[in-house]
This record gives sequence, structure tokens and C-alpha cells, in this order.
Amino acid sequence: MAVKYLQRLFCGLSLVLVILLTWYMAFPSHTVMKHNDWMYFYDSEPVYKQNFSFILRERVTCEARSPFLVILVISRPTDVKARQAIRITWGSQKSWWGKEVMVLFLLGKETEKEDIEALSTRDESILYGDIIQQDFLDTYDNLTLKTIMMFRWVTEFCPSAQYMMKTDSDVFVNTGNLVKFLLNSNASENFMTGYPLVGSYPHRGLYLKAYISYSDYPFSVYPPYCSGFGYILDTKLVHKVYEIMSHIKPIRFEDVYVGICLNILGVGISIPNDSKLFFLSTIEFDICKYKHLVAVHGISPQDMVAFWEEITKKATVPCQ
Repeated sequence: MAVKYLQRLFCGLSLVLVILLTWYMAFPSHTVMKHNDWMYFYDSEPVYKQNFSFILRERVTCEARSPFLVILVISRPTDVKARQAIRITWGSQKSWWGKEVMVLFLLGKETEKEDIEALSTRDESILYGDIIQQDFLDTYDNLTLKTIMMFRWVTEFCPSAQYMMKTDSDVFVNTGNLVKFLLNSNASENFMTGYPLVGSYPHRGLYLKAYISYSDYPFSVYPPYCSGFGYILDTKLVHKVYEIMSHIKPIRFEDVYVGICLNILGVGISIPNDSKLFFLSTIEFDICKYKHLVAVHGISPQDMVAFWEEITKKATVPCQ
């Protein structure tokens, strides 16, 4: 009887705790701001300027040339297989349609002990020359720091590039289609595009990965922004965004943070006319779809290699 009583008591207390936690996270103790004022995030002094040191910066890659496009891949130190898959697939060709393309990887410091059988980050950098790393811990909550690092690196070490793409290590990029898309876009100097998210709501519930507090984000709707799995900016806009980042306190969602910066600058996102270029979620492999798209999210290293081999075969079925 005593054991059953204790079990019921524990279940009851757990239920009460869940209800109270849900109430605390879902309902603010202050009034939610319904009318978005992006200047709420702006500080007139550059108090948020990033001062992390570069451990590896690969600055020589842009010193002697002006690439058309630099693709910067967000990666963790332990994602060795994903980086290698990119190097031998969509990151392998350095020129498309006569335009130079560079692919580099962005890392923070290791939070886990590296596999003793795997290459160390420094050895990998020496071997491939494509690693950029700063001395903050590489965690999910530090993705915004990594994004600021990306904008800083382009501004300081690769200002001559025409476009920058930010993507993730589990994204399949059809690099040739991306270059063709940019050549046909007639982009202005305030150009940003990708998978648009307009009218998205902050998550206040129990799913901690998506949760953001009212103190960090007091508004009921996010600004228009492009999903962080893959977006493209012209580098003149990169410089503007990086400059304003030092005036805006980072929040934990890097793509929303970039959206806030853009809205303070008065720059809107360019929504592609073709809805089948950027895919937020994994789609089943179809050779014609993959030949047509620009980027699709959620692809394993093994599938990345297999899909690339299929779409680059010389003898393939024609696509409409």
C-alpha cells in the first residue's frame, strides 16, 4: 500500500510540475509586445562586437582572387564524414559556368573528445585548407556566434567575393544550379534569398530546442527571415549586416537574428519565384528534382555521395 501511495503521490506531483512549467513558459509575467519594433534590439553603441580569436582562418584563399561565390558550411568538429562527403560531391568543382566557387567549413572549439582514429581539426586544415575556426565552444546555443564569425570572416578576409551562401553540413547543394540562379537573378546590392519564413511564431512551450524566452524576444511574431539551412546574400549586404551586428545582442536562433538585422537595415528578403529550389525538409530522391533544386536539408553523408553520383552521370534520362 505504501509503495502504491508513493507512486500516486509522485505521479501527482509530476503532473502538477508539468502544468506549472508549461504555464510559466507559455504565459509571460509581463505584457507581450504585439507591434514589432525592431529598434528594441538596437544599441547605439557597438557593445556586442565579436572579439573571439580565429584559431584557423584560411585567409589566403581570397587574397589573390575574387570568387563569384563563397559557400560557408556550418559544421561541428566531429562532423568529419559530412565534410568529406561535401568535398567529394557538390564542393569538389571549383568553377561553374566560368565563375569561381569556394567552399569552406566553419567550426567552434571541440566540446567532445575527438575520435583518436579521425583527423584532428588542425590536421584536416593542413590537408584540405578549408577550415575556419574560432575559440568559442561549438554548441547549438552558440550557432549565432558562428554566424557572426561567418559575416566577420567574409568582411575581413574575403570582401572581394560577389556572393556568400551560408549552409549546413547536412544540406545537399546543387552548386551549378545555384550559380546559374544567381547569374539570372539580376540581384541588387541588398539581395538575400533562400527558404522564406514569414509570420513565424516564437515557441514558448516545452520543446526546449525551439524555445525562446520573452526577455530575449518579447514580440509575438518573428520578422521575415530565411531558414538557416541555406541562404544567400551579396557581399555588400554581408558587410552592412556585420556592421550592425555589433549593435544587436545575439539571440539563440541565428536565422531569426539575421532577420532582425535585415529589418533594422530596412532590407527585405527576396522570395524565389520558383518554389522548388529550396527544401527545408528532406525529399525523396528523384533525379529530375535534384537536378533542378538549389538546396535540400537533412541529407546524410552516404546519401549525399549517392545522389551526387546519380545527377552527375553523363548518361541520364532527360528532364523536362
